[in-house]
Amino acid sequence: MSDFVAFFVSVFSIVNPFAALPVYVGLTTGLPAGAQRTLPRTTALAAFVILAVAYLAGESLLAFFNIRIASLRIAGGLLIFSMAWSMLQARPSRTKQTDEEVLEAATRTSVAVVPLAMPLLAGPGAISVMILQATRTEDVLDRGLALLAAALVAASVWLILRLATPITSFLGQTGMNVATRFMGLILAAVAVEFIAAGMVEIFPAWAR
Repeated sequence: MSDFVAFFVSVFSIVNPFAALPVYVGLTTGLPAGAQRTLPRTTALAAFVILAVAYLAGESLLAFFNIRIASLRIAGGLLIFSMAWSMLQARPSRTKQTDEEVLEAATRTSVAVVPLAMPLLAGPGAISVMILQATRTEDVLDRGLALLAAALVAASVWLILRLATPITSFLGQTGMNVATRFMGLILAAVAVEFIAAGMVEIFPAWAR
């Protein structure tokens, strides 16, 4: 159970729906009431599909490109640490979205999949974590729990986006910055663990 909770917290921290709230509110302002009701559900579902596909097909993709798990641990750790560094400074990470992507999305009819679900929520960092988790789980129960954690993260995304207006009003910019910095600290620790594990796998002598 502790591994399940740790994995859920890691994925939730990387997805970080609180950091997506300002972009979400900006992109949905002026949309019809019906679209504003269905958008959180569509976004959450798309995010879950992306995470689940990464988990189920990630290992095969690594094998196709002949990429070692240790290399992905180090690359994923560096990517997650860059995201964590941005979060610790309470500013958006450009590994999730750029200003150009946000401006382009503002002209689209539907923004649920791009850029909200991908790359704003289920971006490269979250995909890397799902692939790495797939390499650590073998039996059916563990795989089911990993997918359950992804589903719970998606459900959290739906709830937070559904309550975007009252949450942003209640927390304010300072409150959201505090939440972002806290999750950034967790992510930094996760990134260090990934990098350390990858380095030990590539250079086993270092473990001694």
